Amino acid sequence: MIIYNVTITIEPSIHKKWLVWINNHINEVLKTKRFTKAIFTKVLTNNIDQEITYSIQYYAKSKSELEAYIEKDSIALKSDGINKFGNQMLAFRTKLEFIKEFKLNSLQ
Repeated sequence: MIIYNVTITIEPSIHKKWLVWINNHINEVLKTKRFTKAIFTKVLTNNIDQEITYSIQYYAKSKSELEAYIEKDSIALKSDGINKFGNQMLAFRTKLEFIKEFKLNSLQ
């Protein structure tokens, strides 16, 4: 399994509008059927009134599914956010390969 992690930092002034947009955006990404699920998280910090950071992990069955998304689907989906929020939003992406999941029950 491949995880496509997108970390996004936004300015507080767009926070509410961005949250509505990103929820719709995640659904649009999933509609491409390149991913089996997505997990949306907020990065916890002690910074008050500063930039806010979120992370989204999209789960793909294979590298080829992720590459197909990047080549065929991502440009239009990325440009929507850039057009709406410009430099008030900064994103970076990381490709991860799932190795193993550890759970408390498996340690006993």
